[in-house]
Amino acid sequence: MNLTVIIASTRPGRVGLPIANWFIERAKKDGRFEIVVADLKEVNLPIFDEPKHPRFQQYEHDHTKKWSAIVAAADAFVIVTPEYNFSAPPSIVNALDYLFREWQHKPAGFVSYGGVSGGIRSVQATKLMLTSLKVMPIPEAVTIPFFFKMMNEGVFNGSEELDKAIPSMLDELHKWAVACKTMR
Repeated sequence: MNLTVIIASTRPGRVGLPIANWFIERAKKDGRFEIVVADLKEVNLPIFDEPKHPRFQQYEHDHTKKWSAIVAAADAFVIVTPEYNFSAPPSIVNALDYLFREWQHKPAGFVSYGGVSGGIRSVQATKLMLTSLKVMPIPEAVTIPFFFKMMNEGVFNGSEELDKAIPSMLDELHKWAVACKTMR
């Protein structure tokens, strides 16, 4: 099973990458998934620019074809996301809008971070989009409030409590990934 970890934040000074690295290290120990990283900063999608609707999969641009291949190869997703203005970052909204069929019948979990809310408003906004793409967003998540207290010289250290949230999310992702594979 391929688990694609999508790093949603693209801005300079972001902490999405160190948080994703922390999560990936723990997810690899689980052993049920082959981990693939899709860093939206590296994917570097412009604002949606395909002339035809994504449902046709008639892509003209190389960046879309590459993004399509990444998403199509996934069996499940974990989206590592901050919260911007009580909602999702524009980078993840744009990345979701680029494709349609490639997302379908796959589960998604979240590692979110922020202040007191831990990014949960971003997760809720993204879940609305995911369901319209026929993605199954699972309720189990890793929610990181006051993430900045766990940063040390650019490294995210997490906590024992956060470490305990990861196995239940991976359990559900795996169950849904196995079940959804029969639908694709």
